[in-house]
Amino acid sequence: MKKVLVLAGSPRKGGNSDLLCDALIRGARESGNNAEKIYVQDLKIGSCRACYGCRGTGRCVQKDDMDTLLEKMIAADVIVLATPVYFYSMDGQMKTMIDRTLPRYTEIKNKEFIFIATAAAGARAMKRTTDGLYGFTDCLPGAKVRHVIYGPGVYQKGEVTGTKAIKEAFRAGQSI
Repeated sequence: MKKVLVLAGSPRKGGNSDLLCDALIRGARESGNNAEKIYVQDLKIGSCRACYGCRGTGRCVQKDDMDTLLEKMIAADVIVLATPVYFYSMDGQMKTMIDRTLPRYTEIKNKEFIFIATAAAGARAMKRTTDGLYGFTDCLPGAKVRHVIYGPGVYQKGEVTGTKAIKEAFRAGQSI
């Protein structure tokens, strides 16, 4: 049994990337894994100040929800990073959260990752977005990206329902 941490970056609960997260979680739980979803938007996470006050301490000088989230990331076996595509990139809260892993990012090691991206545009836009997510995992010791799930051509809330992407997310969860 693995611990799956799903980080839903969208500020729109019930939106397309969130629905893909839910499908993945159903698959993961069906396969006997523990899965927890956290809405990054609901957390209080300030921007990295690049003050390097964390150097040597492993703790950010800011007192917000990032300490707790970092503990969960370190404890997880599988981390899912899910984001809608905004201006050909990940949403701002996801990027802020990634930047704030700085104090302990080397402890987020030997993890499996799954990326989820949704967009009104096609796969090309989402590829540019997942390039940023790969940039994060490239900095993590032993990180392995196992699945990348694209939900193209979806804009209105719920449009991803019944698509190939929903089935793909469910199967990715089952394969954990």
